[in-house]
Amino acid sequence: MEIIKRYMHKLINIASKEEMKVLPGHLSFFMVLSLVPAITLIGILCNKLGLVNTDVVDFFKDVIPTGAMEVIKPFINSSGGGGAFIYLVIGFILVSNGSNAIIQTSNTLYKINNSSFLKDRIKSIFLTILLMFLFVFILIVIGFGNRIMGYIMNLETLDNMSKNGYHLFVYLKWPFAFFIIYIILKFMYTIAPDKEIKSSSVTKGSIFTTLGWLFITGIYSYYANNIARYDLFYGNLSNIAILMMWIYFIAYIFTIGMAINVNNYNYMEESSNNKKEENE
Repeated sequence: MEIIKRYMHKLINIASKEEMKVLPGHLSFFMVLSLVPAITLIGILCNKLGLVNTDVVDFFKDVIPTGAMEVIKPFINSSGGGGAFIYLVIGFILVSNGSNAIIQTSNTLYKINNSSFLKDRIKSIFLTILLMFLFVFILIVIGFGNRIMGYIMNLETLDNMSKNGYHLFVYLKWPFAFFIIYIILKFMYTIAPDKEIKSSSVTKGSIFTTLGWLFITGIYSYYANNIARYDLFYGNLSNIAILMMWIYFIAYIFTIGMAINVNNYNYMEESSNNKKEENE
């Protein structure tokens, strides 16, 4: 019992640091901003594949709320020229500030000096790509996965086969999502600090963050699919507010997971040093 109290006391001390208080809001802002280059990239890919003004637009109309579709449609219909590419690069650089905050906070918590600016910037862009992939993956698979699969199911000629595929997706999406999110989060937590740390030291935080993300996204998914109103003006405003809250909780859970990892790392280092002293 005393060990648990000590562990929780140290965890609270880490989570109470100023850097940890600022990170969730900072990270959630850039997660929202990351939607812009992500949608731009989707638009460029659709354009290159010749999918503009075809089934892609019709698909999004049936899956995504009307208000959101009006924002996304110009990106899908864009030409994807040099201007769009430059806009995409600038967007990635700006959004990478969120991942750079993760790196700097990790270095502070692990009590290590920051690496070179160029190295951190390259790593932050890489982390941004991973974070954007997770963000889009969670929205598509967990958030609106049922609606997307329902749309696909209606296109099938065999009703029984389409229904079986839909129910199979509903049951398997959770373990599949857990595996993908856990692996990527563990990798991100491991490479974020400018120091080699054991992958085992970030296991607890990765599991906590993965379960937390799935739980909060499950609540958001239920709201988006069963409660949200997209045909009313105030309904769209409340939907935006709920989306912002979901993103903030995602960032906050990620930050708590980081605190758990740092606390576990310190505990492992302390245990290792005690063993060395006993052997001496």
